[in-house]
Order: sequence, then C-alpha cells, then structure tokens
Amino acid sequence: MLSSARPRRPLRHVLLAAAVLATLAAAPAAPAAVGRTGAQDVPSPRPAGIGDPLFPHLGNPGYDVLGYDIALTYPGRNDAPLTARTEITARATDRLPRINLDFSHGTVRDVTVNGRPAAHARAGEDLVVTPGRTLHPGEPLRIAVRHTSDPRGNGGGWIRTKDGLAMANQADAAHRVFPGNDHPADKARFTFRVTAPKDLTVVANGLRLARERAGARTTWTYRTAHPMATELAQVSIGRSAVLRGTGPHGLPLRHVVPERDRRIARPVVDRTPAQIAWMERHVGRYPLESYGVLSVDAPLNFALETQTLSVFGRGFLRAVDQYPKRAEGVLVHELAHQWFGNSVTPRRWSDLWLNEGHATWYEALFTDELHDRGSLVRRMRTAYGQSDGWRRAGGPPAAPRRPADGGQLELFRPVVYDGSALVLYALRQEIGAPAFEELERAWVTRHRDGTAGTADFVALASEVAGRDLGGFLHAWLYDERTPPMPGHPGWKPAKPATTPEKAAAPAKNAEPEKAAERAR
Repeated sequence: MLSSARPRRPLRHVLLAAAVLATLAAAPAAPAAVGRTGAQDVPSPRPAGIGDPLFPHLGNPGYDVLGYDIALTYPGRNDAPLTARTEITARATDRLPRINLDFSHGTVRDVTVNGRPAAHARAGEDLVVTPGRTLHPGEPLRIAVRHTSDPRGNGGGWIRTKDGLAMANQADAAHRVFPGNDHPADKARFTFRVTAPKDLTVVANGLRLARERAGARTTWTYRTAHPMATELAQVSIGRSAVLRGTGPHGLPLRHVVPERDRRIARPVVDRTPAQIAWMERHVGRYPLESYGVLSVDAPLNFALETQTLSVFGRGFLRAVDQYPKRAEGVLVHELAHQWFGNSVTPRRWSDLWLNEGHATWYEALFTDELHDRGSLVRRMRTAYGQSDGWRRAGGPPAAPRRPADGGQLELFRPVVYDGSALVLYALRQEIGAPAFEELERAWVTRHRDGTAGTADFVALASEVAGRDLGGFLHAWLYDERTPPMPGHPGWKPAKPATTPEKAAAPAKNAEPEKAAERAR
C-alpha cells in the first residue's frame, strides 16, 4: 500500500499531483543466506549507508554504479513474486572487503562478483556480499544477483493494479524491487528485460530495443539513454494501449493507458507536444530520449515523475474533463520534473525543494500564462501567508526535520511544493525576470544528467546575478520565519495557528472538494 498519511493538498495534488511518496515501512529481513565462499568465517555483516541525514541507511559507500541490467519474469498474477536477475556494473572507489546493496523485499538465490560465487547475508535492509577477495579502488565490478521481486506487502515499490503491476519507488522504495545503490546521488543507465504473458503489454523507462515472442510469452527489452536515479525506475505490466506521437524536434512520445481508456485518453495526451514546447521556451530543450503519460489501472492519490513516463491513476483521465485548467497544471508539473529532478537530480534528500519547488513553479506559471492571468501572484501571496506555519510544522524548504519522536518522516509537505515555489518567486523578484530565466536555463544545462544540491543552486544564482546571493537565499531556504517578500511590502504571514494540525494545512482556498481518487 502506498501511504496517504499526509496533510491534505490542493486539488492540483489531490488530482494526482505533485509526485512523490515517502515510504519508510521496512519489510521483515529475510534469513541470512550463506554463499559458497564461507561468509561464516568473517565478522557479522551490518547495514551501511552514505550518511544522508534524512535516510542515513540508504545508499552504500565504496563503489559507483554505472549500469543496471534487470531481468524480470512476471508469472501472470500480481500476488506472486517475480523471478528476477539484477546485474550491476560498477567501479570500486574504495577498498572493499564487502559490498553492501540496498535490498529488502525478495529472496536471494545466489550472488556472483566478477563471475565468481560470493557469500551473501541480510543485514537490516541491506544485502551484504562478500567476494572471494578484497576489491581495490578503480577495479571494475560486475555483481549479479538472482532473486525474487515480491509485489506483496506495504511500503511502496510495486503498485498492484487491476491488470498487473507498475512501480512507485520514490523516495526510498526501489530496493523493495531490485538490489542496488538506492540513493539519487548514484545515477546509472538501466536496461530492463521483462518477460510476461503475450497478451500483456510491458513498458519501461527509455526506448524499446526488442520485443521477442516465444510460445505464450513475450520478452520486452528497454534501455535508458541517460543516467537515472533508482527512485525514478519504471516498469509497467498490464492490458495497456500505447498511443504514440511526436513532440518538438521529433521527440518520440508514447503514452500508456488502460486499453479501455484509449478513446478518452487521446485528447488528454494530445496536449503533450504543446506542453513540452511551452517548457522549452522557458528552460530549453527537453533533456531526455522520450516522454509520455502512464495511466495505471489503480486508484492513486498521487502522480509520479518516473523518468520519461509520468505516472497517474486511471481516475485522472476523467478528472481532466472535470477540472481542465488545474489538471493541465498537474500534467505540466510532472513534465517539468523531467528537467528538475530527473535530468538534474538532487544530491541529498534535503535538496528535494529543488525538484518540487521548480515543478510547482512551472505548474503555476503555465496556469498563469495560458489559463488565468494573475493567478501566479495570488497563489504566491496565499503561500506567503501560510509559509511560517509550514516551516514550523516540519522545517524550512531546504532543512526538513525528522520527527523528534522517531515517527515516520513526511518529506512531501506543502513547504516543498508551494513553499519552495515561493522561494523561486522571491528570487525572481530580487534579481529580475531576465536574470531568473537565464539562471533556470543555466541550471538545467550545466547539471544535465548529473546531481546537484542547494549550494550549487545558490552559487549559480550568485554567478548569474553578478552578486553574492548567499545571505538572501539562506534566509529563504533555512530560516524558521519567512523573510519579507521583495516588491511586496504589504504581504504578511498569517497569525500562528492554535494547533500543529492547522499550522501544517495548506491554504484553505486552494482546497476544493477531493476528486474520486483515493490511496489504494
């Protein structure tokens, strides 16, 4: 089950908006498995992590992943494990007597490292691999894991749809699907080879390389042309129609919808070329190899920007007719993530404001320019009034706080959406629209296919503006109180709410009635 325990969002997010899920529920650790090289002769394995303050046990030190080759065999039902083989191509960056992989929700059959059997054991949410000898910096790594991938249980990863499966890995659930280095700081190229019954359609990130039928089954092969974070991986299996088109500059478009929704989906997806062209006018050319909408046959209360395929629940297609202006803003929000979050990926999870703030900014700007002139300023003024409450509830945009009582971390709060778009509005007010547009284009160009963080954005903003913006942006990103808004001396924060729940709630006038979509 995908968590819906979060503050209510404006309709643009209730209509399947903004994009992300924090999934901290951990699967029970499987019994330790010992390989043929004698793991019992070395000290007990333990979990590792790269020290992200929000997810300290995710990611693993000592190696850099270059590529994933993931083979999955779908048994024809979504309540049974898939047979899988994940091969990871990497390079050692430190001395490695052991290799930790993030993996928590499947049975491991065997592991090899550079073609030789390796011992393996489970430790927390890690699969700890002990090769036959210690590896040294610069050495190539080829880690092959034969395992299952289990769609049952809660906590994200696989979504069980009415006709199959799809992925929702953000923020910390990719390791429930396949073993890897599950942190956005380590991007890699992906190949997916998925075998399924011949009457089902399989899609995945990137471009299709092959479709090979053998008896009652078909194997589909996809590969990404650009590096990708694990949380953005996508495989969808179901009774789907693929609607194709062409975007600006000949960009391949493929939209994947339930077969029965082919007719109602066409007018929605036909808007995509114009949406891409609008984004390109503001930030430059689309940065990836393809794009499309993926509508899954499941009731979702979120939308998700998996790379080259933005995910929506089936009910979204009907919501477009009911709320056309706001729904198109949601479509642009997820499209904007292909630049902000996918091509340029956050270095740490506290940099999430760069993803969601930018996607919300372009969602609001699109609505202002094409549908409702003046709505951007009204939306920003409303957000300004709520900003202090959002900051009190869970921290300022670039410094989200973990719950003091050790409870579940809620990353995807209003402050990372409208509260972070407000930071961008303040910056545009401070440096002027021409410099702001130059900054946006420079950001997605300089860091394309890479990772970048808050300090990088502050440095580039200062470079483009020709003056030090460190103090200005530090206050907007890290202070507990919202600074004065340049150009709007009359804007005032709302008075403190009497309860934490009220302080955390989005602006009331941005919350019309909920759409029919609910969490599964």
